[in-house]
Amino acid sequence: MRILVTNDDSYRAKGVKVLSRMMRAFGEVTVVSPKFPQSGMGMAVSLGKEQMGAKDLGVDDDGVKWVYLDATPASCVKYALNFCYPDGKPDVVVCGINHGSNACTAACYSGTLGAAQEAALNGIPAIGVSLDAYSPDADFWAVERFFPGIFIRIMDNLPVSFGTYYNVNFPDLPSSEIKGIRASVMGIGRWIKEFVPYDPEGKGGPAPVNQEGESLWRMAGIYEDAPGNHIRADHHMVMEGYISISAHKIDTTDTAEFTRMLCSGFDRDFK
Repeated sequence: MRILVTNDDSYRAKGVKVLSRMMRAFGEVTVVSPKFPQSGMGMAVSLGKEQMGAKDLGVDDDGVKWVYLDATPASCVKYALNFCYPDGKPDVVVCGINHGSNACTAACYSGTLGAAQEAALNGIPAIGVSLDAYSPDADFWAVERFFPGIFIRIMDNLPVSFGTYYNVNFPDLPSSEIKGIRASVMGIGRWIKEFVPYDPEGKGGPAPVNQEGESLWRMAGIYEDAPGNHIRADHHMVMEGYISISAHKIDTTDTAEFTRMLCSGFDRDFK
């Protein structure tokens, strides 16, 4: 099996190193990872860059080939399909292990899942893997213990529809405290009052201004859960101590609304 691994935390992140080592047990692994952290880039591609520096880092002690690209995670997948698999495609793209949750509406912004979307758009099975811990030195032992079985289950039960990819989220718990695995749906919530003054010294007051006259802000945010979330909402499953697996699709059409539009007289013929 040919496995492409990428992430959005850069090639230096602990998570991608753990994942590449783990996936080596299943086949030939190639890592194409961003040079710098790319969290929140979604499915963005590096169209604005005239030059995207790529560096072949060689093969490590586990037999994994490493390349970094000065670009987004989705661009890393594009690069790999162009240059690392000239005779075809990888059998699967696995993205992560992300430092931080990609459950709920974080999935809309995630560079990790953006890379999975790029793979799915190219007809390749794709899985994003995240741990709800933001520390650069996070403990990934629970992922190492349980994800191989999840990977096998997904690969043995691949979807028949085009454009599906999987979002796997682990709670930040010791493996002995994880209750199990739950098939989930994407939860709904939002962040409010996300921009706050940049205040590293904790002085308070208005946003400081730099030499160019720009006011300085940072993203903070207060999370607000939406009412009416499904009982199997992925972020609720993670908070309850389960590993969540949710299936996403490239096609974001609201099919129920499409049907309503057809029945509501939206169609018109111009003569």
